[in-house]
Formats: sequence, C-alpha cells, structure tokens
Amino acid sequence: MKSQVTDRGELRNYSPSATMTGMTWNLMGHEWAEEMLRQHITSGQLRHAYLFSGPRGVGRRSLALRFTQAINCPQPLEPGQPCGECRICRQIEAMQQADLNILQSEQEGDTLKVENVRELQHMLSLAPYESNYRVALLLRFEEANENAQNALLKTLEEPNPRVVLLVTADDPENLLPTITSRCELLRLRPMALEVLSAALQAKSSLGEEQAGLIAHIAGGRPGYALRLVEDPNLLAERQQSMQDCLNLLGLSRLERMIFVESLTKGRVRAEAKGDLRGELTAWLSFWRDVMLAGLGSAAPLTNLDYQTEIQQVAARTNPQTAARLVAALEHSFVRLNNANLQVMLDNLLLDWPQLST
Repeated sequence: MKSQVTDRGELRNYSPSATMTGMTWNLMGHEWAEEMLRQHITSGQLRHAYLFSGPRGVGRRSLALRFTQAINCPQPLEPGQPCGECRICRQIEAMQQADLNILQSEQEGDTLKVENVRELQHMLSLAPYESNYRVALLLRFEEANENAQNALLKTLEEPNPRVVLLVTADDPENLLPTITSRCELLRLRPMALEVLSAALQAKSSLGEEQAGLIAHIAGGRPGYALRLVEDPNLLAERQQSMQDCLNLLGLSRLERMIFVESLTKGRVRAEAKGDLRGELTAWLSFWRDVMLAGLGSAAPLTNLDYQTEIQQVAARTNPQTAARLVAALEHSFVRLNNANLQVMLDNLLLDWPQLST
C-alpha cells in the first residue's frame, strides 16, 4: 500500500511496523528532537510542558501529535514507539481523541483570548478518559494576547501529573518569558534544501526538478512542502500571486488602487484577509529574492521558476529598495489582523517602483 503525505508533514496510512526501519516516528527532519522526546518517555522523565518553536510549516504540530501518540498509545511497539494503527493513534492523528484538547485561534492571524484558555483549564482539571495522559495542544500560541498567556501560567506553575502541555509558536520571543522558562524548548529548523528535495522524491512521485522547486518554495519546511505536494491548488494560487506581483510593477498608481479594490471592496473581511495572506507571502518571497540577487548573495532563491524575472527586476532597482519593500511587507503581516485592508494595501503598493514592461 503506497503511503501519501498529509497536510501536517507526515505520511497517510502511517504504519511503523510496515514502513519504518530502525523504529522512528516516520516524520521528515528533526531526528534529534524525536530522539530526545523518545528518551524522555523511555527514561520516565516526561516534562509537564513542551514548547515547539519554528516557522510555520516546519513540522511543529506533526512532531507534537506523534509525541502524543507515543505517550498515549495503548499498545506501543516498544516504549516511545506508537503503533500508529490502533483507534487511539488514529484519533490522535485526526486530532479527535477524547484526551487530546486542541486550543487555537479560529483563523490564522486571529487573537486567542483569555476565555479560551480558561475553558481549556476546566478540561485539564478532569482525569484522562481512556489514556495515560490528558494532552493539551496549544497551536500558534504567539497569537494569544497577554491576558491569555498569563492565564496559562497557573497551569504551568501547578502541573497536574496526568497532564502534558504541548505549545507551538513561531518564536519563543513572542511569548512571555515566564511561559518559555517553564517549558522544555525545542527549536525546530528548516531542512537543508537538497535533503528535503531528496526526501520528497523518496516519499512521492515527484521528479528531481519539481522536488527541488518545491523544496525552495517551502524554504526547507517539510510540512509546507508536503502540503504543496498534496494540493496542486496551492501551487496554482502561488503562481497567480507571483503573476500579480509582476503585473503590479507595470501598473500606474491608479491602476494599482483599482487592483486593491478588487481584492478588498465589498468582501467578507475574513475571506479577504485569507486571500491577502497568500498574496503577501508570495510578494515577500519575490522581493527577498530580488534583494538577494541585487546583493549578489550566494543564498538560494526561493522562486527558482521566476529566476529570470527576479534578475531583471534586480537589475532595474537596487538592494536598498528591495530591502525597504521586504520590511514593509513584513510589517503588513503584523497589521493584517486589525488594519483597514484597502488602506494598508494602497500604502504598500504606492511605494513599489513602476517598471514598464
């Protein structure tokens, strides 16, 4: 039976006994983190809280879920090695198991509030229903406001021996120091591009060129890379956003404002914000590539399939301009949740150079 990758950077039809050599958790990358967590289990030295940090798409959630399986599988193949096939393992993989409590904002970029944390704390006061531990998985916890983070401190300071907290965040610096200091911190890094490319070829039907392109687009993040493999629509949407970026360079200011209206005017904010996040992600990667090309950097480009266009724009601008636009796009991500989207985009695009085609 051929396995398929899921949107969390792991294999569908996961079966360690059938597919694994040397008993691993069947994830791409982060072998050191897996080994450390397995040692905590086998030595009986589980921490009450773990913080998985790293860029989105790097595999934070996948590692946390596999760890949850490892501590709660009722029939492990060996200590720290979940079977991956029992009802509980499959329910955990689907994030629907009775003793797994998920906490996250409603949509990416929204704010997680204190009442959400207090509701979770009530659930954690209950004994596990059918597992060794009740596990709380707090996803994208950098989106929690200060009150919500402070509310979590009580649970961290008074740990229940039957509860394990698993927190994911992009950067520990975006959490209160008192939270970070009370968690076992695992900093997850993107994989080397050539290693990720080889892994994609081994786990899918991709050829070398396509696997290399996806590894570059994903920036070495296995979870994001596997989502691109699974869902062709993501690559099509990214291509459209890249084309929008190039088209905007040839438009007048008035034409750019008309384009912004098409993205924002009369649309439900949540829907418009979701689309804008994809556009901004592609535009940011483009201008970073232009900056690198202008500097003559040896760092790999993200958008290998637009290398010609990137070199052309780099030759007609300068690295300082590209760096300023990168900073403006990064700031737009910070403002995306609360800003007037139309005004924000108008101001952003007014600063872009106009390059006639």
